[in-house]
Amino acid sequence: NKVSVLLLGLCRIPLIRRRSVGQLVEEKGLSDELRRKFSYNPAAKFLFRKERSEVPMTFDPDVSNTQGTTLHFFFKVLFDTGSSDLWVPSVRYTSSSCAGHLKFNSSASSTFQAGSKPFKILYNSGFASGSTGYDTIKHQMFGLTEAEAIFLDSVPWDGVVGLAFSNVSLDGGTNILDNMWNQGIIPQNMFSMYLSSSVEGSELILGGTDSSYYTGSIKWIPLYHATNLWNIQIQSITINGNTVACAGSCEAMVDSGTSVIIDSGDEISNINGWLGAIPNQYGTAAVSCFNTHLLPDIVFNINGYSFSLPPTAYVIKSRSGCTTGFAPGPWILGEVFMRQFYTAFDVGNKLVGFAQAA
Repeated sequence: NKVSVLLLGLCRIPLIRRRSVGQLVEEKGLSDELRRKFSYNPAAKFLFRKERSEVPMTFDPDVSNTQGTTLHFFFKVLFDTGSSDLWVPSVRYTSSSCAGHLKFNSSASSTFQAGSKPFKILYNSGFASGSTGYDTIKHQMFGLTEAEAIFLDSVPWDGVVGLAFSNVSLDGGTNILDNMWNQGIIPQNMFSMYLSSSVEGSELILGGTDSSYYTGSIKWIPLYHATNLWNIQIQSITINGNTVACAGSCEAMVDSGTSVIIDSGDEISNINGWLGAIPNQYGTAAVSCFNTHLLPDIVFNINGYSFSLPPTAYVIKSRSGCTTGFAPGPWILGEVFMRQFYTAFDVGNKLVGFAQAA
């Protein structure tokens, strides 16, 4: 029951695509109930600070469900570039909402060392809190949750591995990539993600990139304002040559922990208006599943490069119909964008790279 990673050179972790939290709770008939109980705040995990005494509970139906397994006991984890902390459920978490998740039993590990700090973190989809500890990854602090938001039972993953910069860690630890680089485990201080449109076939690569996953070259973009998150500047977003959002530029986070593309309400309304999409009270915008081939490409102009997003990438099909992959909130380029473009994160040089996904 140890938390361990065995690596030589590049660390290649297969990822599995799941439905988003919104789709999962909709299938269970809980979507309206959760939206009534908890506010929708996609910026919550980026605004939270350790000195806050209370953790507000929010509901984010757009949280991603692309997951992998890296841990010795096969915990299923969400790799999240919008946070820096690593956590899995503890056996001390006895709530029925965690019944379907694997739990870490520290007493069954001869190498486990308890940490001195409590663990408490806020995500778009709620909170997780408990204690901290260390195991076979040298110097790697991780959280052992003993309480979580009630609707996290709907997600298929057990915990989270944060891949943002270590100095935004809420538990004060070093993230797993920095630890691997500092210990000489990976060849380069970077990682990359290929997100397939199928359930299987996606991969996270720690320590470098794989050119078989993309065509052409990687277009490198510097981080905006030397941020400690994966934020970049978008010059404009256009449809048929018309600027529909980010007139005069805007700042956006590249976040694998968010399934859709998020922007301010007015600009998302404008984009959806150009697409003929009809929004509901929660900001989700429906389009006809029969006319998606007639929809235009949406072009993101970033650092002098143009990244074209076709309707096959931004229209999301579910059992209840088709919606656009755009939602209101702070600017985030989530999986809808990353699935179209192979994405590399250069930690040492503070760069994000995009290339057309193969």
